[in-house]
Amino acid sequence: MSKKKVLIVSQEMQPYTALSEVAAIARKLPQYVQEKGMEIRVLMPRFGTINERRHRLHEVVRLSGMNIIVDDDDYPLIIKVASLPGARMQVYFLDNEDFFKRKSVFEDAKGKPFDDNSDRMVFFCKGVIETVKKFGWPPDIVHCHGWMTSLIPFYLKTAYKNEPLFQNSKVIYSAYENSMGKDFGESFLEKATINNLEVEDLNAYRNGDDITLHEGAITHADAVIKGSESFSDEVTAKLDASEKSVLEFKTEEEYLAAYLEFYNLLLESEVSSS
Repeated sequence: MSKKKVLIVSQEMQPYTALSEVAAIARKLPQYVQEKGMEIRVLMPRFGTINERRHRLHEVVRLSGMNIIVDDDDYPLIIKVASLPGARMQVYFLDNEDFFKRKSVFEDAKGKPFDDNSDRMVFFCKGVIETVKKFGWPPDIVHCHGWMTSLIPFYLKTAYKNEPLFQNSKVIYSAYENSMGKDFGESFLEKATINNLEVEDLNAYRNGDDITLHEGAITHADAVIKGSESFSDEVTAKLDASEKSVLEFKTEEEYLAAYLEFYNLLLESEVSSS
């Protein structure tokens, strides 16, 4: 029996970036799951704060060279890779000079969010899917960590729903307390459209004039994990109303085994329904 394939997509990961609890979970989870017999690929942004020499990143030429469209402009996608220290695993980094070269992650030196964070997110989410297509690697599970990955469930369940590579993929979204959506504005929805989809197809990401990234991802994912202990009232209400499988928040001592069990339950449900 072939190994189950798990794609981990994260906005951060130790030791490369460490802004929140996302980084620690994204570091420990893939190694744990791999040691339990699953095949893993990890993708994250190559932020300018990541020291390429120290972490020994190098470009994967066979994967680079694609262009990703954001707001009608083409941006080259560069793929880099590094071996994760202490684990027999590689991490793939999505890079672009316009979006990721700066020496801070989401905010400037004064703590103000970058004006193009929405563009960076759209580039990353579209780039992840195109990179996996170039791998030619069909994931059984796509596990997205954090607001920067929140468009991936939407893309996989709409624009890419007939893509053979993702036909059997179960999409899990791990929601965390922090989110950037309130700064995005109405233009975000237009920028986030893809292929023949319209702005209205992204209505789950909108609540009045606000952009609601977690809510949109929860709507389109197959299952949800509470990565943080508490959320805004709006996200809490969305989770409470969801009829999807939701894994409650787990402590540091609990979450690795609980996440693996959650994976297996989703995979078993796929088998029983087919």
